[in-house]
Amino acid sequence: MSFLNPNGDGHGQPMAEINTTPLVDVMLVLLVIFIITAPLLTHAVKIDLPQASSQPLPDKPEVISIAIDEAGKMYWNDVPLVEGELKVKLQQAAQIEPQPELHLRADKNTRYQLLAGIMADAQTVGITKLGFVSTPE
Repeated sequence: MSFLNPNGDGHGQPMAEINTTPLVDVMLVLLVIFIITAPLLTHAVKIDLPQASSQPLPDKPEVISIAIDEAGKMYWNDVPLVEGELKVKLQQAAQIEPQPELHLRADKNTRYQLLAGIMADAQTVGITKLGFVSTPE
């Protein structure tokens, strides 16, 4: 069904005009809504806040990286360790304030017994922050 020219002859062109009355009605309703709600959004309660001094946040702790390759060779912050040196370094790290974070990076073929030994040594000396580092697939 098409709207024809009102000449009444029935052979006219369809009306190509858009009825804008509903559009104007919607726009006016939205305008009224925004006029009513805009003052509510800017409403603020004035209060007198107390003044307080604060302490600066402590620095982030040092991060110590222990890397273990497939052969079981250990590295302390990418520096190779000799046998027995790990326990001494862990004891020194446990005495630092704030206590450093210990990150373990191990090859996927590293024996679990070696990792369990490192974790036990870290717990023995009192290191509380220990994490594993891995790469996403």
